[in-house]
Amino acid sequence: MTEEIEMREDGKINTLIPPSGTGCVECLAEGGWWFHLRRCAECGHIGCCDSSPSQHARRHAAETGHAIIQSFEPGEDWYWSFATEEPVEGPQLAPPDCHGLDQPVPGPAGRVPQGWQQRLQ
Repeated sequence: MTEEIEMREDGKINTLIPPSGTGCVECLAEGGWWFHLRRCAECGHIGCCDSSPSQHARRHAAETGHAIIQSFEPGEDWYWSFATEEPVEGPQLAPPDCHGLDQPVPGPAGRVPQGWQQRLQ
């Protein structure tokens, strides 16, 4: 792909925008925690997955119309479209492509409550 922004029927993918950080933006601000992380393919926002208590990646998509996400977990490169609720193909995004390997899952370190498994969605 030679273009920096891929226009799709179900959303946009911007290959030049780096991720917003290494953790869920809202969980970090609110003192929350996440199970897995997802990256907005349009603006780089890092949000927590649908299994996480707050589901910030999906909320970000609903609020902004940025429908395509990519996993932000080590070893995963899959995409998902909230517009179609189906997996989609996508290009390599700007690095980094995952949170740090030293970051625990769930995370962040020190905020994950005991019994967290019962709090997953």
